[in-house]
Amino acid sequence: MLGNFSYCNPTKLYFGDDSLKYLNGELAKYGKNVVLIYGKNSIKKNGIYDEVVEILKANNKNIAEISGVMPNPTLEKLYEGIDIARKHKADLLLAVGGGSVCDYAKAVSVSVNCDEDPWDKYYIKFEEPTCDIIPVGCVLTMVGTGSEMNAGSVITNRKTKMKIGHVFADENVMPRFSVLNPKYTLTLPHYQMVSGIYDIFNHICEQYFSGEDDNTSDYISEGLMRSVIHSSRIANKDPQNYEARSNIMWTATWALNTLISRGKATDWMVHMLGQAVGAHTDAAHGMTLAAVSLPYYRHIMPYGLKKFVRFAKNVWDVDTTNKTDQQAAEEGLKAMESWMKELGLVMNITELGANENMLEGLAQSTIVLTDGYKSLEHDEIIEIFKNSL
Repeated sequence: MLGNFSYCNPTKLYFGDDSLKYLNGELAKYGKNVVLIYGKNSIKKNGIYDEVVEILKANNKNIAEISGVMPNPTLEKLYEGIDIARKHKADLLLAVGGGSVCDYAKAVSVSVNCDEDPWDKYYIKFEEPTCDIIPVGCVLTMVGTGSEMNAGSVITNRKTKMKIGHVFADENVMPRFSVLNPKYTLTLPHYQMVSGIYDIFNHICEQYFSGEDDNTSDYISEGLMRSVIHSSRIANKDPQNYEARSNIMWTATWALNTLISRGKATDWMVHMLGQAVGAHTDAAHGMTLAAVSLPYYRHIMPYGLKKFVRFAKNVWDVDTTNKTDQQAAEEGLKAMESWMKELGLVMNITELGANENMLEGLAQSTIVLTDGYKSLEHDEIIEIFKNSL
């Protein structure tokens, strides 16, 4: 490993089908005013809402609610949440839902006590919090983002058609605790399940496809990717398989709690491309990543050929005997494509609502990062989106 780094992750995890009971002990650490944050009505239909509220009331908490957090949380919704949390004088923000709800809670947490506009401060200037941060706790009901154990937060500005993520450096932005009960994920529709699965896989890829040194993080990444592939195939056929779903949930957390990024530059251009699509179409995040991944990887493969050959061998078990590096690398991406189709992922942005007339707008909404194998020019971004149609 050639890089220099520090590593700290203060989030405490409670994992398993009996994990919600530990919420009692965590609530005792915070004041009386709790803001419960969730999406639409799914947690009310499946009973999770009632379970959480019962625990909050048993601990004598004063509860305010922010409901209706959408899959791609908007700036307007963020302003609404800030106002509610301020009026309630929140001591704790409790996010119950998937990654978008957790992301949103973190955005509220760094904004409540700050007079500056959060979009300008955190998503344009990428500044760190200069005010008191409201603690966040998470009860996870959908896996994919890893937001339950990281300091990332993604917000969409509909007016500017920009979807931007900020991974905060301040450890206090990370959830203080997260409850991970795999049973809570069993009621997800198939579309959302596989969208989350691909989000997990691509998080690992974004950190894997950079650098050529002998890096421990890459070996961990390969194991995590193989775990996702194995468990996803079981869950795709039997969504109620608890063991497969629990492995997927645990892998999602380790895919993006910053462990496998240590000692590495990281790419994240698939996310930049996918987030541009999401900003223009409001499509599910994991599906936007799936739709642009293969055109992007085929574009950059010549610049990181050795890693793509390793990916083919160590992740997809490609036999490279008597094959050129180019042939082996291409076979690895074909195996990946076959797996993606097997899961039923969206493989083009047309299906998500994009069209050729939107290409320039998509390119303008794409933030260019430079730590991957190739720093993209504007024309290359257009070409990748064309190949994604």
